[in-house]
Amino acid sequence: MPGLVLEGGTFRPIFSAGVMDALVKHDIMFPYCIGVSAGITDGFSYASRQIGRNLEILRQYRNDKRYLGAGNFLKCRSPFGIEFVFEEIPNKLIPFDWEAFAKYEGTFLVGVTNARTGKSEYLDGKQLDKKNTMVKATCAIPLMFPEVKIGGEVYYDGGICDPIPVRKALADGNEKLLIVLTRPIGYEKKLGTSNKLAVRALKRKYPNLVEPLLTRHETYNETVRYCDELERQGKAIVLRPAEEGIIDSMEKDVNKIVASYEYGYRLAEKRIDEIAALF
Repeated sequence: MPGLVLEGGTFRPIFSAGVMDALVKHDIMFPYCIGVSAGITDGFSYASRQIGRNLEILRQYRNDKRYLGAGNFLKCRSPFGIEFVFEEIPNKLIPFDWEAFAKYEGTFLVGVTNARTGKSEYLDGKQLDKKNTMVKATCAIPLMFPEVKIGGEVYYDGGICDPIPVRKALADGNEKLLIVLTRPIGYEKKLGTSNKLAVRALKRKYPNLVEPLLTRHETYNETVRYCDELERQGKAIVLRPAEEGIIDSMEKDVNKIVASYEYGYRLAEKRIDEIAALF
């Protein structure tokens, strides 16, 4: 069984959305999808076969203050308008096709970080509610989002502990993987100021988050190396943006966002036969 693995990165996964739209065009539907943050968020539109939906959302709303703006902190404790982004857009403005998603017969896993345990968990995306609660959870970057409660537990961004969940995909029985990264080849993550600040803010309430936050960059870099090794072994295809497809995680320029999407689409088209051979 082949699996699709999706990295996050706020707006960077628009590259991944281009890849996935090309897959849908060629009727290549992976029976197993797993990812974190905006990567798996965009993956929902792949499972519902809604070509162009992810791009249209950013085209229309990236620079809308209801979507992203400092004023949202007062209501949402986030620069993102959480209800607008995760409820109004998918349920009213650019509707998510719930009926089509329900027809997706594969496994669809949303990676999250349990704040209490400091460990990764993988939620069943087929159980998504209309408020998109688990999507909020996987996108809940500490200090940028409030914590998200599900079933009595508290969750944050899935990328904290398992930024590219390839090992989970393999453990679940997938023999070949398509891994879609959102950073260029050669990129190495460093310990960021935001993670240090998050540790200060959360260490008393959630002490088990301290180590994952402080070693997040090491986990990421090791996982990328593992992805590359899987590709060398013929167990994976790794797609990632080159210069033409690179954007900032908080990219404002919609033209650059469109270009990144188009780059991902073209790259998938170019390698579509290789991808199809994973099945």
